[in-house]
Amino acid sequence: MKKRKKLVETDSLQSGVEMFSFGEPVPVMDKQEILNYLYCSVNQQKWYNTPISWEGLAKSLRASTHHESAITVKANLLADTCEISRPDMLSRKDLVSFIKDYYIFGNAYFSRVDNRFGKLLRLDSPLAKYVRKGVEDGRYFYLQQGLDEHEFEQNSIFHLLEPDVNQNIYGLPQYLSALQSAWLNESATLFRRKYYLNGAHAGFIFYMTDAAQKQEDIEHLREQLRKSKGVGNFKNLFVHAPQGKKDGIQIIPIADVAAKDEFFNIKNVSRDDVLAAHRVPPQLMGIIPSNTGGFGDVEKAAKVFWAIEIAPMQERLKEINQWLGFELITFKQSSLLATE
Repeated sequence: MKKRKKLVETDSLQSGVEMFSFGEPVPVMDKQEILNYLYCSVNQQKWYNTPISWEGLAKSLRASTHHESAITVKANLLADTCEISRPDMLSRKDLVSFIKDYYIFGNAYFSRVDNRFGKLLRLDSPLAKYVRKGVEDGRYFYLQQGLDEHEFEQNSIFHLLEPDVNQNIYGLPQYLSALQSAWLNESATLFRRKYYLNGAHAGFIFYMTDAAQKQEDIEHLREQLRKSKGVGNFKNLFVHAPQGKKDGIQIIPIADVAAKDEFFNIKNVSRDDVLAAHRVPPQLMGIIPSNTGGFGDVEKAAKVFWAIEIAPMQERLKEINQWLGFELITFKQSSLLATE
């Protein structure tokens, strides 16, 4: 097994010290960050720390609408095809939790609970965010902040992981390359919100050359423009100039059009990156096409998506049956592909 040991560190869940950062953007080949990525350091000589922050992955789930939507689509489609032969042993809630953990963290776990005679009573799905793999084979720990450390019975954990090229202790999700785009999408949305809340969107020049305007009217107009910022903005202004000339008052925009175009460009490009990483057809996610041709036949897109994404995951879930020694999970045809 390709386990690489490093200096003993204090786990962030136990000490409150964050070992991984999802803050400043850095290139993939940054020397300092890539060392954190390659190694799963040993903690307290008991378990391995994760190669990246699971806390960061959990927070990033809701950083982008399309990122969360793509994961939800895949989890729902896969769960829709699963049939449980013994509902008393595995609830659908635990199965859905297991599938979502796999798509979000690249790791998912089932905990075997036996009765006093050593027979399987049920399978629970502990949250992958808090599960750590032990240094000794077959040992796993549950480390949720604020709770006591819990060690599972040896060899009682089924661990399904998305293989990584650098280590085989933990899995890593397939969408990591698109996280920068997901965060950029979030930053653009937050910037736009602050832009409007701040009232800075009034970016124009109020150009007045009409000699018929009185100074007190001009001062009153200035005051009304000042009040148009912040809460209650987008107010209309009325100017009465009976002796005025054409083009004596002009409104010249200087920033809003450019900012609006740049906002949409960032949102669209970052969205496309996220969708490419998840490989989910946009018509399955409720995205409205911007072109007149649309996205094409949704049924054909669904069949292709099924073949390249859902069917392979069904094969991975069959590993649970192999671990248990009997067929607990079977599969049916998806209602998405059902024909009349």
